[in-house]
Amino acid sequence: MKLLIDGMHCQACVRRVEKALSSVEGVKVESVEIGSASAIGSVSAEPAVLQALSDAGFLAKVISN
Repeated sequence: MKLLIDGMHCQACVRRVEKALSSVEGVKVESVEIGSASAIGSVSAEPAVLQALSDAGFLAKVISN
């Protein structure tokens, strides 16, 4: 899944997003850059991914699966 993530401004943000994505069971992080991320996971994991990112302080939306 490809994600558009608001609120990322620095490498510390990138690390927080990586940690949040990694905390979701069944999700494997492919890449994280300022403003976006790519991860492998089922469609059913999307709500958990978005919640984990929200809990980490980021607003995100899935832009493709």
